[in-house]
Amino acid sequence: MFSPLVDNLIAQLSRLPGVGTRTAQRLAFHILRVPKEDAFALADAIREVKERIGFCRECGNLTEEELCPICADARRDRSIICVVEQPADLLSVERTHEYRGVYHVLGGALSPLDGVEPAHLRIDELLRRVERNGVEEVVLATNPNMTGEATAAYLADRLRDRVRVTRLASGLPVGGDLEYADEVTLGRALSGRREM
Repeated sequence: MFSPLVDNLIAQLSRLPGVGTRTAQRLAFHILRVPKEDAFALADAIREVKERIGFCRECGNLTEEELCPICADARRDRSIICVVEQPADLLSVERTHEYRGVYHVLGGALSPLDGVEPAHLRIDELLRRVERNGVEEVVLATNPNMTGEATAAYLADRLRDRVRVTRLASGLPVGGDLEYADEVTLGRALSGRREM
């Protein structure tokens, strides 16, 4: 229906997560409508990020340098490591301004059905960090879904005798209504209740 070049652009855009064919078509038509300089700026940004961004050798976060800004910050508390699945999860925790420790990015979650085994994640690197750096606590901040819970349980078993292991609290969101909470969320809120 379109030029093969446009069809290829739509096909490439539809490979992005969460982008279906219709959204890819809208994005492609937008790229075709904007001035050439804007489209080239987008292409240059993609090329530059792929060439210059790598992973922090310490925590696995995205960085242009050998160490990410968090690992390079001497003011961070290195006795506590917050374990997350992806760099985007690290950003979510950072936005709270409540955590001053360092991080460890696993690069995913255990999922045997999808072929993701412990060897595919940065678990051995985490264990080495705990051994050599005098870490006192590891906070497991994996996602509260089936794969995240399985990953947290696996890590807790591997770390239990070496360091204090904690898990992010889970339960009802602030501003939520009880009638809309699912049973698992409500059950966790009940079991994690605290004194007032």
